[in-house]
Amino acid sequence: MDLEALMAFGKRLDKRVGSWSYREVLAESLLRIRNKQGRLVKLMANPAQKEFELKCGQKNIVLKARQMGISTWVAARFFLSTITRPGTLTVQVAHTQEAAEEIFRLVHRFVENLPRDLKHGALRRSRSNRRQLVFPALDSEYRVETAGDANAGRGLTIQNLHCSEVARWGANAADVLASLRAAVPPEGEVVLESTPNGMGGCFYREWQRANETGYVQHFFPWWMDAGYRIKNDGDLAVLSDDERRLMKTFGLDAEQIAFRRQIKNNFGERAAEEFAEDPTTCFRASGSAVFDTAKIEARLQALEAPLESRENGRILIWLPPAKGRAYLMGVDAAGGGAGGDYACVQVIDQASGLQCAELYGHYTPEELAAQAARLGREYNDALMVVERNNHGHAVLAMLEQVEQYEPLYRDRRFAGWVTTVLTRPTMLERFGAMLVTNPELFQSRRLLEECRTFVRREDGRSAAAEGSHDDAIMAMAMALAVRDGVCLE
Repeated sequence: MDLEALMAFGKRLDKRVGSWSYREVLAESLLRIRNKQGRLVKLMANPAQKEFELKCGQKNIVLKARQMGISTWVAARFFLSTITRPGTLTVQVAHTQEAAEEIFRLVHRFVENLPRDLKHGALRRSRSNRRQLVFPALDSEYRVETAGDANAGRGLTIQNLHCSEVARWGANAADVLASLRAAVPPEGEVVLESTPNGMGGCFYREWQRANETGYVQHFFPWWMDAGYRIKNDGDLAVLSDDERRLMKTFGLDAEQIAFRRQIKNNFGERAAEEFAEDPTTCFRASGSAVFDTAKIEARLQALEAPLESRENGRILIWLPPAKGRAYLMGVDAAGGGAGGDYACVQVIDQASGLQCAELYGHYTPEELAAQAARLGREYNDALMVVERNNHGHAVLAMLEQVEQYEPLYRDRRFAGWVTTVLTRPTMLERFGAMLVTNPELFQSRRLLEECRTFVRREDGRSAAAEGSHDDAIMAMAMALAVRDGVCLE
């Protein structure tokens, strides 16, 4: 096969004939992998790989059980694009050095097992750096990187980007991902892929926002792997309700149910994460949720759009101020700037507790004081509850001295609310109780999504999961806590 023949295949890669794509045919013809038994075999698409290929779009996010072969298939998919389409740069990004080495060995095996006339002809490689394959005749390149560099992708134009195990990328995952995606042109292809790792972090947010960002969601439960089964030893006479549901809904057989019982015994609480069964419980498995998740999910489904959106969505209004009504504002300050925590203001009706408005964004203390004062005056000079911990001192000073905003909540002699080891659990418990008894009071998607990722950590402390935020929660909890003391109706 010469260069022209390769390029002809490149033009047809995305075409399908019945249930087969040209890419699948070419992969089976050219590519070799090591199977789970260590034998060198043809790459034959398994059910999960076939489904991914069938539904694949330009922008994709994959949530999966472990060892479903998706990383292998994406590597094959992008490798075929690289060797059949001139000027292609493919970048695969792994979460660790070891994982990057494993992916590169996989791709290097593709090259080493190509037909001799291709390997030493049109696809002859030039000298390259570590974890890099360069094909001069095509001016194409294949790289495997790690997720440790916040400037990854800068200065590059990436046609194919595969980000593997994004849920395990670490604290700077969002920055790394933003840098990489900025290098992909509109016609480029992106695959974000991971097993779940708790209700929080960059990958969790990307999965939840997929419909808004235009990413095609792919979910692959463990039973799509035909190897995940063990012989039934005859102890399945009694089935749980959950087991009966799985057998009825998804067609699981006795050997798969036996395997499921085994992994639950072996992995305990981590079974739902390592061997995902649905795209909700697999995330919940990695943290003990503080708030009632069923109530949160039900309320999220029932939310309506805000009446008004200001400042590019940073201020949302659900209920405008009414003459004669009293309002409360909870203010959680942040340090300002583009990174770190957000500042948040929650406006509630004092009598009913109904959420009326929300401000949420990165603000300096001066900006937050000005915005909060403006919103407070709009809502009939609302009583403003500002957390005075940390940056709250600066916000309070601006409110008093610059904005001259007088209706400030005072704890004894000082303006502001102090969050302590005593007040924090109480205010969160009050908020949690309201979520259960009166979920219709809460209108904000941002607030409820923070509630999703607010977990009980191993040390017993309740806080936002890694990579998540709790600013909207704290602002609302402060307002409700003060309301309990000042509301007379």
